[in-house]
Amino acid sequence: MTRMTLARKIKLHRTSYLMVAPFMLLFIGFMVVPVIMAVVYSFSTYNVMESPRFFGLTRLFDNYLRLFLDDEVFQISLRNTFMFAIITGPVSYVACLLIAWFVNDLKPKMRAAATLFFYAPSLAFNVYFMWKYVFASDSRGLLNTWLIQLGFINEPVLWLNDTRTTLLVVIVVQLWMSLGTAFLAFIAGLQGIDRNLYEAGAIDGVKNRWQELYHITLPSMKEQLLFGAVMQITGSFAVGSISAELIGRPSPLYSAHTLQMHMEDVALAPRFEMGYACAIAVVLFTITLSLNQLVRHLLQRGDKSV
Repeated sequence: MTRMTLARKIKLHRTSYLMVAPFMLLFIGFMVVPVIMAVVYSFSTYNVMESPRFFGLTRLFDNYLRLFLDDEVFQISLRNTFMFAIITGPVSYVACLLIAWFVNDLKPKMRAAATLFFYAPSLAFNVYFMWKYVFASDSRGLLNTWLIQLGFINEPVLWLNDTRTTLLVVIVVQLWMSLGTAFLAFIAGLQGIDRNLYEAGAIDGVKNRWQELYHITLPSMKEQLLFGAVMQITGSFAVGSISAELIGRPSPLYSAHTLQMHMEDVALAPRFEMGYACAIAVVLFTITLSLNQLVRHLLQRGDKSV
């Protein structure tokens, strides 16, 4: 497109461009520019107080080599993050879809109440004290009390202190809080499906609800499925506050440490290794972006509209 053609197009649709201009300015200023700066600073030593010192060509990838070869905490955090994402991402995604499918069939008032009920945990703040009570490591902890009364255990389990259970606790709490934006997107997608499609499907031989889901519902809401997948992947890889609040910082033997937590530990006091933290951020961003592109490719299935 030539410069003249672009200028003519902007002039022709100037109202539309003016409407999206505030969002684009904010997106560029708070998303695009920080990502570019993180990539640049990842090739430097930067402590916030002084100007960044960039590595020469022979040492350009020093921060990345240090990450993968010398930083044991990073390797533990990377493994924990992948384990966490592999479990919570797909499970929460399927749960969002199935619960939205169930809620969509309710009457309007019941649907609104059920939507609020399932969505509320994702808005909850400072609820970690409740989960600390549930997973308390003494006999007064709610889960330990139940398990002892039912005869499954004889002594309290150290849920928040045992390296074998800390990550499991974080996964459980994250799943409880995972019905968020993706859940609302699925509800909206289900509401927008033309009901005539189901009547046509019944004529063509669709016999039950599961066949409706596979042949009609899912193909009709590919955009919402893609959006939900992006949100769930991003959320599962960006977890950090749950582990920090429940297990502590750092967790016992870094058993529940994630990339997000490691990046914050490196960037904040007393270390202030911002260049190194930027390298961690770039790795996390690359992993998330790659998985989002993979999911997009899988959901397209030859449909160029997605």
